[in-house]
Amino acid sequence: MIRPKKKRICRFCENKVVFVDFKDYKRLGKFTTEVGKIIPRRTSGTCACHQRQLTLAVKRARHLALLPYVSDLIQ
Repeated sequence: MIRPKKKRICRFCENKVVFVDFKDYKRLGKFTTEVGKIIPRRTSGTCACHQRQLTLAVKRARHLALLPYVSDLIQ
């Protein structure tokens, strides 16, 4: 018997975050992989509205060098 997967709850909706800010780089770092890719919506569980804000915030933080584009550990 296969159990249905538990639906993930959006962390931003849960904390009642209205706008995802690019200056909060510690929170944004949790939504990127070690390679530097943005974690997709189906994996992270964020809603569509917050995922769009999240991708824009990560890209802005990368542009301002708050987040790295890729990790230095890759060889």
